[in-house]
Amino acid sequence: MNIYSSILPAESLQADVKKEFPQFNFEFHKGIKEDLFFESEVLLTYGEDLTEELIYKTEKLKWIMVMSAGLDKMPFEACKKRGILVTNVRGIHKIPMAEFTIGMMLQHVKQMRTLWENERNLTWERKLPMGELYGKTLLILGIGAIGGEVARLAKAFNMKTIGVNRSGSNAEWADEIYTMKNFSDALPAADFIVSVLPSTEETKHLLDDIHFELMKDTAVFINIGRGYLVKDEVLVAALEEKKIAHAYLDVFYTEPLAEDHPFWKMENVTVTPHISSLTKNYMPRSFEIFKHNLHTYIKKGADYINVIDKDRGY
Repeated sequence: MNIYSSILPAESLQADVKKEFPQFNFEFHKGIKEDLFFESEVLLTYGEDLTEELIYKTEKLKWIMVMSAGLDKMPFEACKKRGILVTNVRGIHKIPMAEFTIGMMLQHVKQMRTLWENERNLTWERKLPMGELYGKTLLILGIGAIGGEVARLAKAFNMKTIGVNRSGSNAEWADEIYTMKNFSDALPAADFIVSVLPSTEETKHLLDDIHFELMKDTAVFINIGRGYLVKDEVLVAALEEKKIAHAYLDVFYTEPLAEDHPFWKMENVTVTPHISSLTKNYMPRSFEIFKHNLHTYIKKGADYINVIDKDRGY
């Protein structure tokens, strides 16, 4: 069986997977080389190099292992018609993204931006209004693997945690659960609103003016999910009108963020370049999921990790 990877991982990872599965022919390249791709039964990809045309032209492809959690550019309709299994590495981001989120919240309550500026300006100021995470309320939009880890870490700071998901089903580290339909009811109580929602038709422009009106003027909005959650003009207006205290933004409607975008110069915005998920452990964790799924594929089992519903897109 031929396995093609349009990702070129470290040679140590290539050697490791070849050693564990010596019966297969692995081809690792950067990007898709069509002659090799069309001869392969399994594809490893980030999901951004596939097109409907490629899916319809290939006759041997049976399984696509997407080595990322984001699936925005996957040609799901073509995969569905061809009966191709799609899996991804959802969940591997939970450690770095949860640590990033807690770091942003601590940075906010401990006035780190002001402290850094004071240090640069040789300013000795001991009257800064230092706060705590203790007792604060955290609302997590999308309490799945990543959101659940954020909630778990928040519990170490004795925060109250409110989770939001589609079903309203309980989540281990959430004190309360709301659905996508009634989460507005929880907004007035939240000190921190964190979004880890994916990009779907249901989540696109989910937050609007009314939601920011419901938030405390001391609330902090953190978006590590997708920029499509809220239109730029809605968020800019909410920040200019001081409807919320601060926004920590790691994802944007258009990336990279344009140099003339107002977010860059707003005092109550912190911009980071879509790095909350980055870690040197990303690819090793991805390959652990792939190897598990390849063993399942070989034995025609059912215990795949992260099978994607091609109708819902996640």
